Amino acid sequence: MLHIMGIVCFNRVAKVSMLVACLITSRMLYSETVQNPVRLTIHLRGVHSSKISLMTQKKGSPLIQDILVKDNVNNGDTCVFIVPAEYLPGEFVLRFDYKEEVTSTPYPSEKSFILNRQDMELWVSPVFCNNSDSTRWQDGELENAALHEFMAENYRQKEMLGLLQNYLMNYDDNTSGFYRMGITEYEKRRNAHNEWIAGQVERHRDLFVSSLFFFQYVPEVSWEGDEADRRQSFKDHYFDFVDFNDTLLIRARDFKSWMDQYVNLYGEDATTTAKRDSLFTAAGKRAVEKAKTGHPKIYGWMVDYFYNGYESFNIQPGIEMLAAYLDDPDCLTAKRQAILKRVEGMKTLVEGTLAPDFPVKDNSGNQASFHQFKTNTPYKLVLFWSADCPHCMELVNKLYTFWQKPGSREKLSIFAISLDETETEIAEYEKAIRLLPGWNHHLARGGVNSAEAGSYFILATPVMVLTGADNKIVSMPESVEKLQQELK
Repeated sequence: MLHIMGIVCFNRVAKVSMLVACLITSRMLYSETVQNPVRLTIHLRGVHSSKISLMTQKKGSPLIQDILVKDNVNNGDTCVFIVPAEYLPGEFVLRFDYKEEVTSTPYPSEKSFILNRQDMELWVSPVFCNNSDSTRWQDGELENAALHEFMAENYRQKEMLGLLQNYLMNYDDNTSGFYRMGITEYEKRRNAHNEWIAGQVERHRDLFVSSLFFFQYVPEVSWEGDEADRRQSFKDHYFDFVDFNDTLLIRARDFKSWMDQYVNLYGEDATTTAKRDSLFTAAGKRAVEKAKTGHPKIYGWMVDYFYNGYESFNIQPGIEMLAAYLDDPDCLTAKRQAILKRVEGMKTLVEGTLAPDFPVKDNSGNQASFHQFKTNTPYKLVLFWSADCPHCMELVNKLYTFWQKPGSREKLSIFAISLDETETEIAEYEKAIRLLPGWNHHLARGGVNSAEAGSYFILATPVMVLTGADNKIVSMPESVEKLQQELK
């Protein structure tokens, strides 16, 4: 069932649209202004000592990572972080690994907050770092105070909308007058809520936090139809009022999760892998076309977002679709070379062509090559995988179970090429292959930058390439089920 309050998108209300349109120019000017470093001063109290780490997203990575660290800050001490302009404005996390006593084992706590142009000062007890009675910002702090005020009122309003939504979704007669009264009340409150958000955006238009308010708009929904109609109305209105000229959206962690929810709307209609690929490609096409009307950074971010998703699931039609945008000078994508490489590779790795060669070990443990390796099976399967990849391990477990079935070993020889790189990943790989006897295992030094990955144009895992005994490509199955069909 589609939970409307859990999916955020933007409703087109005439009164709201006029207000947002007036804000676009000022938001563009604000988002492109030059930042200076800011000073973050932390007064530690309430514990014996603590390691304090300042964390945020580094450019090009969705992960929260340390950017500045202070070790052994003692109770009553003050430490200062000078936060580089390249991370501003943005959402940050302070992590405290604190000791309550000198002999205590360090214990973690975290506080999320926003930094922008204002120098910040924080008095904090790590044990209660999210309790306003024990932790406070300096008087006159703007960004976090505005967010706290906004979210408190937003929660109150959405709680009432949630009650109406549950009533409408569960009522058994959508033709009754009582049901239509519920729709009228819901629409009245939804419109009022969206108008309130637009007013908050205008009120705080000089703050980074106002970019985050957009994710709380409540979407238009078709209550007259069934669940499929409701989901379609989300798709139709998902991008209403998002300001694709606001480059600060890229710095909001909610932007990616907001896009994940959009893609999931399409995924709920997928009944087969082929249908999934078609729907996700359509979702990407629509989203990129919308982003294309805005700032080149947002346009490029959207292309990168879908490329990463298509690579993860090996959705080749989606990758081919994105290639059409690479010649556009307004598309500031960081994945231009990766997409071109993959598209070029897909043109060469087709049925009937000779699969690229790579080194393997024969049954005696001697160095050989994939082409020279003689098997008693009519098929060979080249599998690129990583023991550190959940999608890979899911596929590997299904593949190994299938391969062990009577008749499967006689049809198929498997050459598993691991792209694990770090010591931790290689340790996981060595542990995993002990549970996969009978396959020809090979660790490609260099991971995705290895010669093996390069010759097969691999940029993400897992990928399977099925060949005949003559080493010519038969297909590139996307799942174990597709592989079984090919072997029949």
